[in-house]
Amino acid sequence: MANFTFQGKNIYYETHGEGSPLLVLNGIMMNCLSWNPFVRPFSRQNRLILLDMLDQGRSDKMEGPYTQEIQADLIRALLDELKLEKINILGISYGGEVALHFAVKYPSCVDRLVLSNTTCYTSPWLRDIGEGWNRAASDGEAYYYTTIPVIYSPKFYLENNEWMENRKKLLIPIFSNKAFVSSMIRLTDSASTLDLRDRISEIQAETLVISSEFDFITPPPEQKFIVSRLRHVSYALMPDCGHASMYEKPMLFASLVLGFVNNCETLYTV
Repeated sequence: MANFTFQGKNIYYETHGEGSPLLVLNGIMMNCLSWNPFVRPFSRQNRLILLDMLDQGRSDKMEGPYTQEIQADLIRALLDELKLEKINILGISYGGEVALHFAVKYPSCVDRLVLSNTTCYTSPWLRDIGEGWNRAASDGEAYYYTTIPVIYSPKFYLENNEWMENRKKLLIPIFSNKAFVSSMIRLTDSASTLDLRDRISEIQAETLVISSEFDFITPPPEQKFIVSRLRHVSYALMPDCGHASMYEKPMLFASLVLGFVNNCETLYTV
């Protein structure tokens, strides 16, 4: 557990283990605690770095609007804080969008890049989903029912309904907290102008793009577009899975990430 200052803001991060550094970037509603089930496998061979970005978890809140580019600059400052020249990055959903910003702006700083359930462009459809979230944010229950069910695949939701009911009891009080929902609105708005379609081809890093079959937030065509623009890219589709792939299929998720990041070979002669 540690903190550093970025543009006058207190930023929280954690490091676990030793080895090749692996930075994990949260989805929009997540924080460092969200990765607790993954700390052990992710830190067994790697120096795992967890980060609460601005407006997330134990990092400071923002006072006004901003774009995701500031989150990319925050990562650059974190590398300076840790005296790292190059890192592996795993970004899921919102974190994947920030990872794309970072890989475009600081290409020489990325070794391996894993993009899960993410997009390089906030389409009018996705922007309207975000607007729906923002309009429901004044009521904790409405915000829960607007945001959470669609994050999961129908199969997972039905087969794990007791778990989902417990999540509801946990999340509705959090979603009723004004400071939290204010952060969520700013985070959502920060993604509203995302459009890296003409720039992602600049990314130099070996990249793994992960889709989920039943992702209703960032469906597979969003990831396939990214794949079509990258030079050094691999692609995986997780079957029977929704947007929250790390929770629905944690073993497969971890296997894909660690297998890709820690594979010492990039070229095979068969």
